[in-house]
Amino acid sequence: MPARTAPARVPALATPAISLPDDVRRRLKDLERDSLTEKECVKEKLNLLHEFLQTEIKNQLCDLETKLHKEELSEEGYLAKVKSLLNKDLSLENGAHAFNREVNGCLENGSQASGAARRVRMAEPHSPPHSSSKPRAPRRSKSDGEAQPGTSQSPMVTRRTTRQTTITSHFVKGPAKRKSEEDLDRSKSEESVDEEEKDQDEKRRRITSSEPVAGPSVAEPEIKTPGTHTDQEDERDEREDRRLRSQTREPALTQGAKEEADKEGRPGTHTDMDVEGEEMDEQRSRSQPRDVAPKRRTEEMECEPATPNTSEERDEDEREEKRRKTIPKEPAEKKPPRSKAMVNSRLQPPRCVQCGQYLDDVDLKYEQHPPDALEEPQMLTNEALSIFDSNESGFESYEAFPQHKLTCFSVYCKRGHLCPIDTGLIEKNVELYFSGSAKAIYEEDPSLEGGVNGKNLGPINEWWITGYDGGEKALIGFSTAFAEYILMEPSPDYEPIFSLIQEKIYISKIVIEFLQGNPDATYEDLINKIETTVPPSMINVNRFTEDSLLRHAQFVVGQVESYDDAKDSDEQPIFLSPCMRALIKLAGVTLGQRRAERRQTVRLRHSAKEKDKGPTKATTTKLVYEIFDTFFSEQIEKDEKEDKENAFKRRRCGVCEVCQRPECGKCKACKDMVKFGGSGRSKQACLKRRCPNMAMKEAEDDEEVDDDIPEMPSPKKMHQNKKMKQNKNRISWVGEAIKTDGKKSYYQQVCIDAETLEVGDCVSVIPDDPSTPLYLARVTALWEDSSNGQMFHAHWFCAGTDTVLGATSDPLELFLVDECEDMQLSYIHSKVKVIYKEPSENWAMEGGMDPEAMLPAVPKKTYFYQLWYDQDYARFESPPKVEPTEDNKYKFCASCAHLAELRQKEIPRVLEQLEDLDSRVLYSSATKNGVLYRVGDGVYLPPEAFAFNIKLSSPVKRPRKEAVDEELYPEHYRKYSDYIKGSNLDAPEPYRIGRIKEIFCPKKSNGKPNEAEIKIKLNKFYRPENTHKSTAASYHADINLLYWSDEEAVVEFRTVQGRCTVEYGEDLPQCLQDYSMGGPDRFYFLEAYNAKSKTFEDPPNHARSPGNKGKGKGKGKGKTKSQASEPSERELAIKLPKLRTLDVFSGCGGLSEGFHQAGICETLWAIEMWEPAAQAFRLNNPGSTVFTEDCNVLLKLVMAGNVTNSLDQRLPQKGDVEMLCGGPPCQGFSGMNRFNSRTYSKFKNSLVVSFLSYCDYYRPRFFLLENVRNFVSFKRSMVLKLTLRCLVRMGYQCTFGVLQAGQYGVAQTRRRAIILAAAPGEKLPLFPEPLHVFAPRACQLSVVVDDKKFVSNITRLGSAPLRTITVRDTMSDLPEIRNGASAPEIAYNGEPQSWFQRQLRGSHYQPTVRDHICKDMSPLVAARMRHIPLAPGSDWRDLPNIEVQLSDGTQAKKLRYTHQDKKNGSSSSGALRGVCSCAEAAGRACDPSARQFNTLIPWCLPHTGNRHNHWAGLYGRLEWDGFFSTTVTNPEPMGKQGRVLHPEQHRVVSVRECARSQGFPDTYRLFGNILDRHRQVGNAVPPPLAKAIGLEIKLCMLARARERAAAKVKEEETAAKA
Repeated sequence: MPARTAPARVPALATPAISLPDDVRRRLKDLERDSLTEKECVKEKLNLLHEFLQTEIKNQLCDLETKLHKEELSEEGYLAKVKSLLNKDLSLENGAHAFNREVNGCLENGSQASGAARRVRMAEPHSPPHSSSKPRAPRRSKSDGEAQPGTSQSPMVTRRTTRQTTITSHFVKGPAKRKSEEDLDRSKSEESVDEEEKDQDEKRRRITSSEPVAGPSVAEPEIKTPGTHTDQEDERDEREDRRLRSQTREPALTQGAKEEADKEGRPGTHTDMDVEGEEMDEQRSRSQPRDVAPKRRTEEMECEPATPNTSEERDEDEREEKRRKTIPKEPAEKKPPRSKAMVNSRLQPPRCVQCGQYLDDVDLKYEQHPPDALEEPQMLTNEALSIFDSNESGFESYEAFPQHKLTCFSVYCKRGHLCPIDTGLIEKNVELYFSGSAKAIYEEDPSLEGGVNGKNLGPINEWWITGYDGGEKALIGFSTAFAEYILMEPSPDYEPIFSLIQEKIYISKIVIEFLQGNPDATYEDLINKIETTVPPSMINVNRFTEDSLLRHAQFVVGQVESYDDAKDSDEQPIFLSPCMRALIKLAGVTLGQRRAERRQTVRLRHSAKEKDKGPTKATTTKLVYEIFDTFFSEQIEKDEKEDKENAFKRRRCGVCEVCQRPECGKCKACKDMVKFGGSGRSKQACLKRRCPNMAMKEAEDDEEVDDDIPEMPSPKKMHQNKKMKQNKNRISWVGEAIKTDGKKSYYQQVCIDAETLEVGDCVSVIPDDPSTPLYLARVTALWEDSSNGQMFHAHWFCAGTDTVLGATSDPLELFLVDECEDMQLSYIHSKVKVIYKEPSENWAMEGGMDPEAMLPAVPKKTYFYQLWYDQDYARFESPPKVEPTEDNKYKFCASCAHLAELRQKEIPRVLEQLEDLDSRVLYSSATKNGVLYRVGDGVYLPPEAFAFNIKLSSPVKRPRKEAVDEELYPEHYRKYSDYIKGSNLDAPEPYRIGRIKEIFCPKKSNGKPNEAEIKIKLNKFYRPENTHKSTAASYHADINLLYWSDEEAVVEFRTVQGRCTVEYGEDLPQCLQDYSMGGPDRFYFLEAYNAKSKTFEDPPNHARSPGNKGKGKGKGKGKTKSQASEPSERELAIKLPKLRTLDVFSGCGGLSEGFHQAGICETLWAIEMWEPAAQAFRLNNPGSTVFTEDCNVLLKLVMAGNVTNSLDQRLPQKGDVEMLCGGPPCQGFSGMNRFNSRTYSKFKNSLVVSFLSYCDYYRPRFFLLENVRNFVSFKRSMVLKLTLRCLVRMGYQCTFGVLQAGQYGVAQTRRRAIILAAAPGEKLPLFPEPLHVFAPRACQLSVVVDDKKFVSNITRLGSAPLRTITVRDTMSDLPEIRNGASAPEIAYNGEPQSWFQRQLRGSHYQPTVRDHICKDMSPLVAARMRHIPLAPGSDWRDLPNIEVQLSDGTQAKKLRYTHQDKKNGSSSSGALRGVCSCAEAAGRACDPSARQFNTLIPWCLPHTGNRHNHWAGLYGRLEWDGFFSTTVTNPEPMGKQGRVLHPEQHRVVSVRECARSQGFPDTYRLFGNILDRHRQVGNAVPPPLAKAIGLEIKLCMLARARERAAAKVKEEETAAKA
């Protein structure tokens, strides 16, 4: 529509003589200083002077107004005649006051109309209010004399809560309504600020509510129409005008005029201003040229004053001129601020005081009324809108208001700016009006035909959404004081604004539908859903992006909260899902805001219930069912009771608006309160006051892991600081002493309280603290000595509650521990029965049966034990088989024997003396920790054990930070920490390696060797990075390549960390690759290194001859815990059959791939419900049977005796499965800190329980459960405890630990919880020792359960044999691709460059690489990636604040900094750093109008950065010499792992790069679209980690095979002797 021209200027109106009252003169004086247009100034003065005019003049003015409305008189003619009349009636002084100035800004809410002015309007009661041709003139309401319902207290006015802002098919939302006066008054009463900041702070307080929030319906406010307002508003008008005037006078305005508007990506963002104003002209010609609108906008912003006429104004302008002259002519942003006000005025362009939009915004548009448009009352009486015939009388059948359709509509503020309806303006009493063509309610045609054109309809009281009616288009409506309007199509000018309103509603629909079926989705999953949803045709966008979601985050979260309000009170709110929590944090969404009362939508609740199918009911065995369904009910009850007692404190933050609500008195919690007539027992807060902020905090706390909880000392059973007084009559020996050993006389039996005990019996022992339960122990010796009296040796049992099982343990089950003590017999309480429950010979076939039927008949309250427990490592193992000899059976203690054996192993010893020299004695070998070391062996030593003779350059340090241009890079100041996530700068060095030349002991003064001080002399080996070529040399070299050196060092033998094999490459019988792959801890050298000359030479002959190493040369495993020192030839000949494996929840097969590489298993069956991953598994394991069914269905089939499934696939039967592995998802129960009845019910039906039932039914030899690190922390570790409890109940040996995948050969930090189990008779595997050094911060692997810290058996804590794998090692050889690359295969970029690349590419020639494809990011994200520097550690904080042309032709805007930042202060140039009012003070609410979109620097990151570690890493580049963050299922620059940009290319990492970060070979096949492939990779277990675990299982299988072979040989020898 064409824009309007500005009106002609009117000559200045003189000021009246002094006969006027003082207050009128003051007001006129203020008007002179206000930069108003001629028309506005005339109208204001007319209002003030009206009651002083003569009656004849008043009548003439009324006639002129009537002619103007009837278009008989032009606006220019009207103003000229008004001036003439006033000049006749009032005496004028010489000289005129200039009020024909150019427009400075917008008055806040207009000015108060006097009674006289209103009376003039009443002269024409039926004349419609007229509007000016200038948009900034506020509109006056219908006159008091108009016979319209808007001025009465009719039901039409007071009906406020019958509509909902809802998408009824999906979620509930209260009506977005105007706040009541009571709310506004309450906010005014809280004002307490300094005088100089009062105006600014008052404005901020009025704009703190978020966009979709309505105030409470307290008292119905009067419907205000344009022209009416209060005295307080009048005072604020003046203050705001002065502020705007001073603001626009700043020279920085020209700079500000170039900036883009701070709004929701369209015209229409706002600040909250009280809105009242003057009239606007009704006449707006639609034929005027459109290019006048920019001119009009310029006029609104112009600030040059005309000649001042008052001394006060002159002084003000002189001061302004003087200040302008003294300021250097530099860009305004670079000048240091003189004051806060100066900073604000320089950096904040003028904004409309009505809608808050920037007046310098090139997209700012003005309303254009349809032709022949009527005011609302006249329009509504038009017959075309009636749905009844003339003979019918149906109006009374309306509930309250008539309803009509509205097409070609526009919404605008009093200044005429087109405004959005969804940004909180209506809720904060900003009056918005609209125009359009009204049609009957039954009309479906959105064209103008048949409609009645209306203008100045409103103001809008509320807007609402009536749902989707089964389609994709939401029905949106307005309510005014007279009618309700359902919107059809917007006007062309309003279409871009309305499209975004529809977009946010549609995105809310997408999000809620997605969360209904995916309550555990991650933020990346949600982004994937948003980006893959095709926008409907009515939304004017080609694609939804992450920016779309962030733009509408406040509204979306509000709708999700409303959806939660409609759910049952004990259901988990979906706003606590991982993806919503991430969105709330990232976008800075304000939770807990008060919403208006609303009807509950029955349709919604039913649809929600239908969608929420819940977890599939788990198929469980009887044993698993009993543990999960019956055993833990008491603990759940106890926890729920505690939760209810603490609910009031725990569930309320006390600050948000939800917490400020009164109790509703209707929910079940309120009904139990005493004040509402209840019992007062539950002690719960009102359910309507459930604080979302506290719920968020609890959900976040449950996911955070505190690795620094101090370890609690394990309690010793007894501490006998003083002797208990013995009662001789109570204790007496039975029989004679059976052995006398020194002062001790040993007995076989003793009588205590008439009860006879003998050695081997079990007893209960009285504790020191009578409040603790009795201790239980086995009596292993009885004796009496002269110093201590009658004594016994107690080998303690550990109660289940003292293990990691805690309260989940069986109260009758005990565990053997390596803990024993000498005790006085007087501590014995009584004899108890403890039996050893040996596993059945047919144990493996008893799976799935009733466990009670399998137990032997034992008396009640009989204790039993079946496992030994390691309290440090939380390992449950079969008891060691140790038998006493005839000589010591009267005092044999298994604990003492085991501890003595361990101590003996740990003590270093020398063997086989070779030569006795003057100062030392030489030996051929030595042992430590069960490992034999010989002269000529390679050994690992700590990095500090010796230094090299070449001065290495110091480790790479990052260059000092150079000063940056803070105006160009305004967020760079946030990078004050030197720590960069993903950096290897603090990674330790790998072990030093040497070859033993001598093993010796120095002699004591008496000439004997000091065997307590064993030393070794060794030759040093250099690694490539230790030579003068430094780190660059290690990149291309094999990771196990060394250089011989004649340099020697002498070290303590006790510092040796392990044994390795180092061979001269030329002497190997096989190729280097086969040798290296043949076992762990294998190194080779081809050259010697001379540090003095910095040259590489042929190694000397003595280096090539390793000396006498005996049998098994180069075969040592170097495991610190291995039982065997040297394998024999017989052992090497053992062939291990591969384990028949079932991989449940297999994904694409990472776990199985690693086990295959370790050579321990053959995966014959896999279960994977997700078809793309199942297909990928088939491609890589063609011999496997892959079931794409629910694992519960399959188990039910097998348990029912079926041999095949519905697809005729053969099902594994009992006895078939030897290895069971998998990673069950933890959906449904991982979100809250404790179980309650509902979440525990979900856990009982979870896939974890199903997986354990598989284990119970099949009873495999080995079992592995892999999961996220927090698996061991969920529900206060209750998930872990119940899992271990099930395995122990089945009879399995088991343990748990946390491993870091980066320590096993991938360039990625990925901590994973592992639960290992082994069947009775097998050996329980240890966790593998780290192979590669890794960043220490990522290697916190301890687990705290019930305040006790557990660690795994790993001993390599400070170093490892090999260097870390880097991003460069991982992917430097891959060809360059661009954003969105999609070619399925692409040629390699030359040969592999690193050892890691050679491993993954394999020995067979492959010309092309698959899956080197990357996501196509939106134009805005692509622009951001292009502007991230290539320097290590670069992320979003390095983005420049500039305007950028995007690839789709649109423009990305500069970010505006509009607020003070209390935490970060100002920049060095004095520029602001805050982007929202919440930065100005702690606890201050956000300003929804401050949101900015389509900016190169994402607005949400500086908005919430202070609360979230500055969002370090988002839009982060990988570092060539660093490592990946945990590989996720969907790489997103603003996702949980935001460091996903390629180190040099402007794109996110490709699928193949992610697969390499997981350690998948390049030949490994993936399936599906790009996001399917990313998900397959991100969900997988890294094969190198699985391989390391597999090799440990292989060692256990070898040890078991050796034992069997040895037993067989012994049987043969015995048989031969017989």
